[in-house]
Amino acid sequence: MVAVVPNTFRTRGLERWALPSLILAFVLFYLLPLMTHGLWIPDETRYAQISQEMLHSGNWVAPHFMGLRYFEKPIAGYWMIAIGQAVFGDNLFGVRIASALSTGLSVWLAWLIAGRLWHDPRKRFASTLLYMSFGLVAGQAGYANLDPQFTFWVNLSLVAVWFAFDSTTRRGRLSSWAVLGIACGMGFMTKGFLAWLLPVLIAVPYALWQRRLKEVLIYGPLAILVAVAISVPWALAIQHQEPDFWQFFFWNEHIRRFSATDAQHTQPWWFYLPILLAASLPWAALLPATLIDAWKQKRQPAIGFLLLWLLLPLAIFSLSRGKLPTYIMPCLLPLALLMGHALVTWLAQARSRNIRINGVLNTLLAVAGLVGLIYLQISRPVYDNTEIFSLSLGYIVLLGWLLSNALQALRPLQLWAAPALGMGLLVALLPAAMPGQIVNSKMPDQFIAEHVQELSQTNTLLSNDLGAASALSWRLWRPEVSLYNTVGELKYGLGYADSAARQVDMDNIVRWMKDAQLRGSVGVVMRVHSALETHEVELLPLGGKRYERGDLSIFIFPKVQLK
Repeated sequence: MVAVVPNTFRTRGLERWALPSLILAFVLFYLLPLMTHGLWIPDETRYAQISQEMLHSGNWVAPHFMGLRYFEKPIAGYWMIAIGQAVFGDNLFGVRIASALSTGLSVWLAWLIAGRLWHDPRKRFASTLLYMSFGLVAGQAGYANLDPQFTFWVNLSLVAVWFAFDSTTRRGRLSSWAVLGIACGMGFMTKGFLAWLLPVLIAVPYALWQRRLKEVLIYGPLAILVAVAISVPWALAIQHQEPDFWQFFFWNEHIRRFSATDAQHTQPWWFYLPILLAASLPWAALLPATLIDAWKQKRQPAIGFLLLWLLLPLAIFSLSRGKLPTYIMPCLLPLALLMGHALVTWLAQARSRNIRINGVLNTLLAVAGLVGLIYLQISRPVYDNTEIFSLSLGYIVLLGWLLSNALQALRPLQLWAAPALGMGLLVALLPAAMPGQIVNSKMPDQFIAEHVQELSQTNTLLSNDLGAASALSWRLWRPEVSLYNTVGELKYGLGYADSAARQVDMDNIVRWMKDAQLRGSVGVVMRVHSALETHEVELLPLGGKRYERGDLSIFIFPKVQLK
């Protein structure tokens, strides 16, 4: 997210400062904010705890979530988050650095392939800046989950495919196909079989179109051998350690999620169309013209390849019944490349209309946000009197978005890059600008962190909320948190006989608490938001200490002596 670029067409100057500016933006807007806010539930606390447990237990083969078998994803993504915590510590930076670096590597791939596609420094810079400042890409860079990592491996695989077709030497082709195999193997071990499908989905149609299928048949086996060599050792190890893994992972996370009527996160087929617009903010208004221009140029090999890369995965994701917004992240790099190509063409031809419209629409969006925040703060205050700093950050984010996009609207040919600065401010400051009610509800680790000392001295831990339980487990480095009247995504892990005791229901909570207090003190973290959850608290014993913030309560019950 770089600010204004004077005289875009001075190519020599662009080559000199473009890459240092992008690196500086990466540090300022991706790395520095990683420590400024707590872990969001449910994803960040889950991945932080699984990776921490892997690091501390020494079990780098089978994922466990709070000591329970958790087979929803393979292992490599947890490895990367665990390595981050090993290097930087069990802290917010250590948990999130894998996502930030994965996104940074995808940005580097944008720079690399744009240079190879266009041989034009202007298009290389524009494409990289656009990709780096896409809202979904920038937002996920500071969020600890597996999507940025998987996106990097998919991006690497398809960049390798293009380099393989574009190489003029045997050595270049062999290297590219080998890199494709590495990317497919690591992508598979991060999120599954989709990492193998996507490159084939694009490479084979492109090879048929260009009448180069023979190259795929000659060099493709190399990629397969490399991918197998990377994947098989862990695949055999997990089969030996946890024989049930593949049945659950393949059927539940692939077949059922793709086709079952009761699939998790079910959405209509058109779900990703508005998501694609939102994901490409602050450049969304450029999307229709970009696609129209690309379609007109579809016979050009580079444009045709990028359209295949964008549209075929989008179609596959749309056909799946289970959908989340982050699933389309592998589609955003080709979109940025197409958009960068179109944008520089418009600049060269002094066609400012699409760029100006983009700036105007984003400016109106910022005005609406400012008016809405002011109205809410007057009529139904979102921030209380102790949260002036957070409120100020919120206004800075909205004003930054407004001013940067207004600059683009006023001088579209000279200040076309200004909205990237607005997005940089948004992803850097918005999480820290959240009002207390959201922080307390969505970032329970911050409240828990204030009472770590007391909680760490307890013998037994209990929680009625998976997000709070995983935050508690991560903060205390203790996976053994018992689950009170909640199952959720741990239903499969709790189904094992050796894990059944971790589940406590309302019928036996009184007896369970008596037994636990006889063994020592008990720390309980409760979410109290509904009538049912209020009743869950009422069943807990009287006495002990209680701390409250928002809908979270922390109880410290002392040890009970036998009479």
